[in-house]
Amino acid sequence: MKSIQLLNASRPLADYARELEDEILIVTDPGGPIAVVPLKAVDRESLVLSAHPEFLDLIARSRAQFAAGQTLTLEEMKRAVLPRRKASEALRRTRKKAARR
Repeated sequence: MKSIQLLNASRPLADYARELEDEILIVTDPGGPIAVVPLKAVDRESLVLSAHPEFLDLIARSRAQFAAGQTLTLEEMKRAVLPRRKASEALRRTRKKAARR
């Protein structure tokens, strides 16, 4: 994904759009995003999240935690999030599904 401030665009926006292959160009002004080009195969949720400041902050914090080694394994996550009985039931179901494949 690329972005350009409208004030800094030195050519018509159509020129920038033609240069994109599968990338998205976000056009911004000092107040934030004002346009997205192109919208090929982009759902609204992805588009909104890709420019939402709170979501971008969450992603940045998560990447920093990952880089610092502050991660959980899947089993640790299950223990932390699911009640004990539900976690073991979910694990058994997952193993049964995997065994059938």
